[in-house]
Amino acid sequence: MKGVLLIVDDEPDILLVMTANLRREGYEVDTAGDGVEALKKMEGRDYDAVIVDHQMPKFTGMEFLELLRSRQVKAEGQPDIPVILVTAYGTIEMAVKAMKDGAYSFLTKPVQFEDLSLQVKNAVEHRRLSREVESLRHEVEERYQFGNILGRTPQMQDIFQIIRTVAETDATVLINGESGTGKELIARAIHYNSRRKDRPFVVVSCSALPETLLESELFGHEKGAFTGAIRQRIGRFEMADGGTVFLDEIGEMTMPVQLKLLRVLQEREVERVGGNQTIKVDVRLIAATHKDLQRAMSERQFREDLFYRLNVVPLKLPPLRERIDDIPLLAVHFLKKYCEKNQKLIKSITPQAFDAMMHYSYPGNVRELENIIERAVIMEKSDAIQRMDLELAGADGKPVQDFRISGHLQQFRTMKADVVERFEKEYLTRVLSMYQGNMSKASRHAGMNIKNFHDKMARYGLKKEEFK
Repeated sequence: MKGVLLIVDDEPDILLVMTANLRREGYEVDTAGDGVEALKKMEGRDYDAVIVDHQMPKFTGMEFLELLRSRQVKAEGQPDIPVILVTAYGTIEMAVKAMKDGAYSFLTKPVQFEDLSLQVKNAVEHRRLSREVESLRHEVEERYQFGNILGRTPQMQDIFQIIRTVAETDATVLINGESGTGKELIARAIHYNSRRKDRPFVVVSCSALPETLLESELFGHEKGAFTGAIRQRIGRFEMADGGTVFLDEIGEMTMPVQLKLLRVLQEREVERVGGNQTIKVDVRLIAATHKDLQRAMSERQFREDLFYRLNVVPLKLPPLRERIDDIPLLAVHFLKKYCEKNQKLIKSITPQAFDAMMHYSYPGNVRELENIIERAVIMEKSDAIQRMDLELAGADGKPVQDFRISGHLQQFRTMKADVVERFEKEYLTRVLSMYQGNMSKASRHAGMNIKNFHDKMARYGLKKEEFK
């Protein structure tokens, strides 16, 4: 069934013809002879769209629309039911007024069934998307939000659980993830769910300052400590006493500053540049980087002892392309945010726009998606986002693979399944190689029962003898 419709008209012949044609299209159809009967039926059933004649007894189609909208305003959280207004006396002025009063579309008699069929199809799809928007908003509020972080994928739910656990402690956390994945949001979530939430949360970007300024920024300096130090400066660790310091892009920190930071972590005290007095500080440290610090250690660009001090609780944030099921959730959140900010009444995102979003690789991750939605909200003139302008060049100016494919979402799902199958086959091959074809050990390592493991081997044509 494509959807449930209500046709309202006082002419039985028209009701009969419309009903027969729309049922043939796959819709379930109810009818009413006037607006009073229609409103009564709508109290007991939820319709995907209403087709209403303008000239009717008791009150007109426009009056029906006005009364229906006043009822829907009271039903908070329920998306409007699309109303297609039909009249034998159509004028441009009436059409404009109908659309301003909330009609989804406007048709004149005699109605061509092809036109009606298209309008009904679009209206039902509009209603479906509106319901999804409301459902996603509810999910955001009830299940998939931690602070300002959104995610319903297993990866993000695991991260939320780690945040809940680690927030209750003073453990140092090292967050790793690409630019735009939300590392600072994670750090804030940890701080504001901890016992330190009423104390300062201080952010320092290690990549934004040269070595001398970063040292002064972190630890402070005394008057006259260096040229330009005309007064004493309190460092960020002192400012954050009792709270949390978040060091963003710690992989950019030079070796001399790393050594001083290590001393702070070991001794829980700082010494201002140019000073000789040690100052005790009670600070929790959260660090973040997009770099591979273990590789940096092997290249002698990052201290091993500092790494292990920082890496007490490691958190790896997945890029958006690895959590694509979160894209609709995030898109709806950003749509609401920027509609409120720009005072716009955009209710939904069209399937075509969603399709483009779901097939894009997002080199800028969540931050890029947010920018895309903000731009779309600003440029859109209708009540639904019609298109997405997707940037296809990364920060380095090089082309980024574009996952937009002509066609429908089924093609995307097929593509996703192919990727999963390639990954599974490669993973099983590696695990079997690791255990020389021992299926019991390999299945335990993979976290699978032996039967499922055997079935997947058969599916991918893998034989244990090949790995001995």
